[in-house]
Amino acid sequence: MFKLVTIALRNVFRYKRRTLLTISLIGIGVAFVLVFVSVTASFKSLMISEITDSMLGHVQIHRKGYVASLDSLPLNLNLGPQAIKTVEETLAGFPEILAFSPRIKFGGVFSNFIESTNIRVNAVDPDKETATVPLLSSRIIEGSRTIAPGTILVPELLARGMKVKIGDVAVVVATNEDGSVNGFQFTVGGILRSVTGPGGRDGYIHIEDGRRILRLEEPSVSEVAVRLKKIGSRDEVVARLEKTLGEHKNAQGRPVFEIHGWTKLTPFFNIVQMIDVMTFFIQLMLIAVVLISIMNVMLMAVYERTREIGTMAAIGTQPGRIISLFLLEGLGLGLLGAAAGAALGSLAVVLLNVSQVRFNFGQQKGLILSSKMNPVDILTISLIVVAVTLLASLRPARRASALDPIKALRQV
Repeated sequence: MFKLVTIALRNVFRYKRRTLLTISLIGIGVAFVLVFVSVTASFKSLMISEITDSMLGHVQIHRKGYVASLDSLPLNLNLGPQAIKTVEETLAGFPEILAFSPRIKFGGVFSNFIESTNIRVNAVDPDKETATVPLLSSRIIEGSRTIAPGTILVPELLARGMKVKIGDVAVVVATNEDGSVNGFQFTVGGILRSVTGPGGRDGYIHIEDGRRILRLEEPSVSEVAVRLKKIGSRDEVVARLEKTLGEHKNAQGRPVFEIHGWTKLTPFFNIVQMIDVMTFFIQLMLIAVVLISIMNVMLMAVYERTREIGTMAAIGTQPGRIISLFLLEGLGLGLLGAAAGAALGSLAVVLLNVSQVRFNFGQQKGLILSSKMNPVDILTISLIVVAVTLLASLRPARRASALDPIKALRQV
């Protein structure tokens, strides 16, 4: 076997120009895919954190049926005192959970005493909300970074449209579960950048103010947002929460709670899936490039070395060893190309980070692209290249092993 490897390596470097071109083509393809995967992974991570760490959280717990009616923010589907206690006790027993925040969400009318408009109000505990969605404070572009009782964080579009400034007095009018209307006067404490785009209408108030404006006699929340220590454990935690909280039934024997990961709560997940699909097709392109390159080189090698192959067969070399020889040559080209591509791709990622490429995402401006080469991606793509190399070498190898020694020796 060692002799076969030695002969294969000698043959690989026999035609230096062709070998160099082949390795270069494979290497550039591998480098391109690695850089693409690294950059898209960085963008995906940024996009996911922008959504989960600014607004949603990683997981949300609601009363059964709430998410299906989410657009109307139904107060009759809020979690009551006993349900809240059950959820808090359950979450306290999960070591994977870093923080959680109860929220009251309702629709209302925002008025500056001159004009009025609709607003979606999020009543939260400031400390728990900041621990659950740590980027919330970074969305405050003007005013205080905290939500004090009696103040409201107003979305940027609404503030601009109604010419509302920090310190202005405004009124929020809302209808409670019983249908009675109540108004509460707030001081504008901050202007809030939207996460979901310029049409965002989400304002924030203190949870105690939310209970007062809705005249809640008992604790009641619309949802409990959860932050995990590792976002990758989302599916496992959701499954365990569904099993644990699923044991609680109402008087009709139906589940009380529903648990959703962030992927079920925002259309942005579709963009994440599109990025994954694009990455898959880019890898298919790499496979095609490698397949064509290696097959072309190996077929040319069989054509040019027909007499040599005939001589090997004539002196008793078994067809299996001839096949092994050509497979080893293809493997050598694949390994060298993958190694060159990994080195080139890593260098390109380092240069991208050093150059600090800036871009805009949503309402955030001047974000710096920070890519990271994942060793798993390098290993996966390299293994794909090697596997495709062996596959591409198989047909030329079998063709070489099937040559008739007499005819091959007559070949000019």
